Amino acid sequence: MNNELKGINVFLIGMMGTGKTTVGRLLADELGYRFFDTDVLIEQIAGKTINQIFADEGEEAFRELESQVLSELAAYTKLTIATGGGIVLRRMNWSYLHNGLVVWLDAPVEVLIKRLGSDSTRPLLQTPNPTLTLQTLLNQRRNLYAEADLHISISGSDTPEQITSQVISAIPSVLKSPLSP
Repeated sequence: MNNELKGINVFLIGMMGTGKTTVGRLLADELGYRFFDTDVLIEQIAGKTINQIFADEGEEAFRELESQVLSELAAYTKLTIATGGGIVLRRMNWSYLHNGLVVWLDAPVEVLIKRLGSDSTRPLLQTPNPTLTLQTLLNQRRNLYAEADLHISISGSDTPEQITSQVISAIPSVLKSPLSP
C-alpha cells in the first residue's frame, strides 16, 4: 500500500467526534507514516488550549493558525494528518489538502453526540443545544467535506480498526495509475 501511495500525505477531514485522531494513528502505523494532529500542533505553537485560543483571540485567529500549521505539514511527505473539523472552511486550505489524499470520515450527528456528549473541550459545542449546533455545522460543511477523494461512512458500531481497514481498502480505488507509454 505504501508503495502505491508513493509517499503522498493522507489528510483526514470530517466533523469533530468522527475519530480522525484515533483512526489517523492506526492508519499511520499501517502505512508506515508519521502521524500529526493539527489541533495538537496548534496548541503546542500557541502555548494554550484551543478553548483558550477561541476565548482569548476568537475563531478567526484559530483558523489562521490552523492554515499555517496545515501549510507547513503539507510540505512534507509520508504523513497521516488528522485535521480540525472546520479546516475545510477556508478555500486556501484546499490547496494544501489537494496535494495529498483527502479522506472524509462521515458519521451521523446522533453518533457524534453520543461520542461528544460530555466533552467540554470543544468550543463550538458550548451551546444550549449541542445537537442542533452539530447538525448546523454539518449542514454548512457537508458540500466541502464531499470534495474529499474518499468518503468513508461510519456507524456507531464501527471500531477504529474497522474504519482504518475501510480506508486502506478504499485507497487503491482513488489512486491515479501512472500513464502508460
